Amino acid sequence: MKHFFILILLLVSFSSCNKKTVLLPEIQSSDIIEIKDVSPAYIFYDITKPDSVEFNRKNLIGTTNWLVNVDKRLTLKQAMPHIKFLQEKRRNAKMHKNENAKNYFTCNDTSRNNLGFIDFTDVVYSVKKESVISKEFPNSAIIYFAKKSISFNGKLIKLEQLNTLEGNLVLSFDSSLTFQDYIMYKSLLLRIDSPNMTIISQEFIY
Repeated sequence: MKHFFILILLLVSFSSCNKKTVLLPEIQSSDIIEIKDVSPAYIFYDITKPDSVEFNRKNLIGTTNWLVNVDKRLTLKQAMPHIKFLQEKRRNAKMHKNENAKNYFTCNDTSRNNLGFIDFTDVVYSVKKESVISKEFPNSAIIYFAKKSISFNGKLIKLEQLNTLEGNLVLSFDSSLTFQDYIMYKSLLLRIDSPNMTIISQEFIY
């Protein structure tokens, strides 16, 4: 119960001065539960905006770890331009740069009723389609996550088959997936401990 109240307080602290809040995506468990020396960015779901997105990065400090708080109701199509912006801003920084600073998605870890974090510092996001992916990664398998299906090299598979996959995997996601969907799939993949699976750091959204 104590952790539940801590979570509520932290969620309130994610509100902007005009009381906007971020509904964090939920994950079953997280290996990363505490991060020090942080500054936040917020990607709000706001139906009053033309694209239903409000992006607030004014509190980011370049030398700190960045906690990126994305509303779980947003689609990847809505949120990804802002996430890509932050990734490129970190990589292209020339002054006041901390090589050890990382980027994390903030999540609600339901196993602890508290916050958990997913490191996405090294992920490179692209909007290229499958035909292009096959040419760039000829020796890799493409796994595609859609709203109600998962395909592996063009063949449908079940969710529980993820931990049986082998080889170099390129992750691709339907842009209509919600951020909750995306984080759920990412969390499942991070929990797979297989010496026979390597996930390419470049991800494709289309």
